[in-house]
Amino acid sequence: MKNSFLPISRRTFLQGTIALAGSQVLPVFGMDDNSIKAVIDPTHTFPNVSPYIYGGFIEHIGNLINHSLWSEVLDDRKFYYGVLAQAETKPTDRRAAMSFVNKWTVIGDMSAICLDTDRPYVGEHSPVIHLDSNNYRGIAQNGLALAGNKAYQGRIVLNSSDVKKVFITLIWGESKQQRQTVTVKSSKDWNTVNFQFSPEADTTSGHLEIVAKGEGTLRVGAVSLMPADNVGGFRADTIALMREMDCKMLRMPGGNFISAYDWKNTVGDPDKRPPILDPVWKAVQPNDVGVDELLQMCQLIQCEPYWCVNTGYGEPRSGAELVEYVNGDKNTEWGAKRAANGHTEPYKVKYWNIGNEMYGHWQRGHMSREHYVTKHNLFADAMRDVDPSIYIVAPGGFVDEMTTGQGIFIEGQPQVKVGSDRDWAYGMLEGSWGKFDALATHAYPPEGKRFNLATGKLFDVDMTLLESVRQPPDRVRTMVDAWEEYKKAFPALEKGSVKVFFDEWAYHFQDDLKGALAIAMTLHEFYRHTDFIDMAGYTMATAWMDFNRTQSIISTKGRVFQLFNKHYGVTPVAVNGNSPQPAPQYPIGGDQPKVNSGSATYPLDVSASLNESGDTLIVSVINATRSTHDLDLNLQHFNTSKQGTCWKFTGKSVDARNQLGKPPEVLTTESKFDTQGPLSIAPLSVEIYHFSAA
Repeated sequence: MKNSFLPISRRTFLQGTIALAGSQVLPVFGMDDNSIKAVIDPTHTFPNVSPYIYGGFIEHIGNLINHSLWSEVLDDRKFYYGVLAQAETKPTDRRAAMSFVNKWTVIGDMSAICLDTDRPYVGEHSPVIHLDSNNYRGIAQNGLALAGNKAYQGRIVLNSSDVKKVFITLIWGESKQQRQTVTVKSSKDWNTVNFQFSPEADTTSGHLEIVAKGEGTLRVGAVSLMPADNVGGFRADTIALMREMDCKMLRMPGGNFISAYDWKNTVGDPDKRPPILDPVWKAVQPNDVGVDELLQMCQLIQCEPYWCVNTGYGEPRSGAELVEYVNGDKNTEWGAKRAANGHTEPYKVKYWNIGNEMYGHWQRGHMSREHYVTKHNLFADAMRDVDPSIYIVAPGGFVDEMTTGQGIFIEGQPQVKVGSDRDWAYGMLEGSWGKFDALATHAYPPEGKRFNLATGKLFDVDMTLLESVRQPPDRVRTMVDAWEEYKKAFPALEKGSVKVFFDEWAYHFQDDLKGALAIAMTLHEFYRHTDFIDMAGYTMATAWMDFNRTQSIISTKGRVFQLFNKHYGVTPVAVNGNSPQPAPQYPIGGDQPKVNSGSATYPLDVSASLNESGDTLIVSVINATRSTHDLDLNLQHFNTSKQGTCWKFTGKSVDARNQLGKPPEVLTTESKFDTQGPLSIAPLSVEIYHFSAA
């Protein structure tokens, strides 16, 4: 390893900051040497990495939020499905299982149950139990996940034709000792009664029974059961892990979900919020995790909220009222309602995403680009009328996304051209300039497939590991290619005031080392384009954890995000080498960028940066092959100390993963290294090296 010993100050670093995207200003090595060589010059820097690159995305897709972050034990706690004669079996299909909920079943005679649609407590109906003087009748919910030796707090909303004793029993095993019963009283008016249980053993097949006997009827409006250590209704364990992840920005609550979402159903008394069938994901949402809850969750995990607004079935007035509810003074109409709901101070949410994927015909409320531009402008004006300080992100629909995206294909027109009627981003730039601060783009490249520009269809490809994990960073590059074309049509983009939010992206949905390598390579590609990529939202943020209903750990993917979030630098610096990435195998366009992603150190991918003070040079190396490779670094204009620190993230195979209840298979180890010699990069690894200035 060679070092030039020219002293360099922080001021010199700042004076040397120039935009080098795509340029080759560093010396290129000769190709007659078989070793991989890289030259890194910290005087040639790029704009700082936005902290929001380490962002996430969540939406109410089925039970994703309700069963991961939220602590409610019971499903359908406001009786959307009424009461069934017997429990249903959870489907084995993954998509159907995402929306499955445990439903209430009858105890006793099914004919004794009816649904009151005239005077329901909440929603369309409430169950009525016609009692018997001799036999207990009631309702139960099975399949509950409970943690042993933990206190649980419950509440029930009920009334009856006269005062009744109601028995509530929690069961966690087969014996009589594995149950607890509490007695509550009902009255002729709806009233809420609290209760508590302490199960003594773990179970995933617990039961909650609610029974009474006597004359007349018993009505139940809502029931809740949560672990007593919940934090504002959220699970203590998953909230702690999300805070440990140090998520910088969280986009929510959609996603496709947002276009049929009415935020007004999600504020106020949780027991009075109506349960709604979400038509997008065909799942019942109790609306318990609403506007206030999600924004308070962001406060708990100390991340910046990025709120997505319904421009599908929604209209501008609703968007403006939402901004006022969230950011308005308590003396405004909707700010007063927020204060009445327990939050006197405004949330001061800065970042607002107006609409999700509105270019796609799958989106509820989809319309033509021409019409949507008008709708976006109406939303932007109405929302900024309430709060002029908000930062607005509009749905982009760049030509790469419009070409390769699901369901956009038109027979005979496989490739969307820049400036064409199908180029959604072009339409937003042309018709909504000044009405947004950033454009959003999404990418979900299908693993092991390529897009055929001639037919517009996907075809299977037998890829090497390296080719496979390079699919998502290549999609970053196709978006970069599109951005360069937009700058030609809209020269004002050169000023850098309009940014790109890559606010949905994912690949290889298994949580293993292969997926982590793909994430690492995508982060490298984001670092190369910090001049305009200002945020990225990984789908889903909950994938940073491996969890069930009572336990959780940081997942394999979570650990690789932590690695970069903690140990990568702030200011990217230029990297060159003697081994360029291979030329594209496929025609340029669609999912094939003009230049393949990665650095000129093939098959390794190298990215470098400086820390905030400029006295540490960070070199990140990804080896997505099954062989060890030596890397010879030439550090220019940086006098390094003799010993540095390395963090190595790796496992024994691409299938290695970290799972609940099992020893971790993918680990990050910290060690010291000799800064004067070549680096030996382990197979299937991500390695981050810190070189301190001497």
